[in-house]
Amino acid sequence: MIDAHIHLWRLADRPLPWIDPATMPQIHRDFVVSDLLETIEDLPIDRTVLVQVLNTEDETEDYLRIAAATPIVAGVVGWVDLASVDVADRLQRLDELVSGGRLLGIRHQAQAELDPAAWISRPEVARGFRVLGDRVGELMMAAHQLDATERVVASCPDTVFVLNHSGKPPLAQGWDACGQWAASITRLARLDNVVCKLSGLTTMARLDSWTTADLSPAVDHLLDTFGPTRLIFGSDWPNSLRAGSYTRTLDAVQENLKQLSADEQDAIVAATAERVYRLRAV
Repeated sequence: MIDAHIHLWRLADRPLPWIDPATMPQIHRDFVVSDLLETIEDLPIDRTVLVQVLNTEDETEDYLRIAAATPIVAGVVGWVDLASVDVADRLQRLDELVSGGRLLGIRHQAQAELDPAAWISRPEVARGFRVLGDRVGELMMAAHQLDATERVVASCPDTVFVLNHSGKPPLAQGWDACGQWAASITRLARLDNVVCKLSGLTTMARLDSWTTADLSPAVDHLLDTFGPTRLIFGSDWPNSLRAGSYTRTLDAVQENLKQLSADEQDAIVAATAERVYRLRAV
């Protein structure tokens, strides 16, 4: 299996203001490579993708160095300023510095913007996505921002996009509250240059009381719209610890996929990530 969405951080090096010690005690500490290795020990995870947390190039540089030294980290989704005029030069600098082909894509933490939908709608941001070439454009957008996202994806047909955390359906409010999300996902999935990460659903549900069944309507809708060959498993560890252990997150995904064929399950937990991120098979 490939876990296509994990994070690492050292809070003393780069504070994360969004982590509230009072409400997020599970993640208010450092998470480093040794924690990752301990977490997935004895689990069927043989590769991971490390995804940026902060909109800074120095974090991306550190992530790329970690990937170069850590076999289980297959690559990095990092950050450059997509709105800058020199996106191509910034990508080349990262490649020459430490990448060795490990820079798989670029994500902007859009939820750090005052208006994420306005940010992704900027013409210079779309231009930046078009410069990515073989790298993916990773999308961190919430349910009410998906229509703006769809317009940008449609305007960049030669760029492959990966929607993070299934577009953040508001599962904590119940499936009846997810109508806008479901409709937006249906429209977005009609664009063949976007795939979706089956990730982040547990933290969109009720953190302390969710069940696998609470996630099932969203998973079923994603299967109906994107299909197994356009879905990618990601745990969102360690943020996922707010809603339970890594094993519980993994078990919930596998339980919701058990009705699929072996090939369909393999697509979601490995093959689609290999294709989209251009990873070598192992």
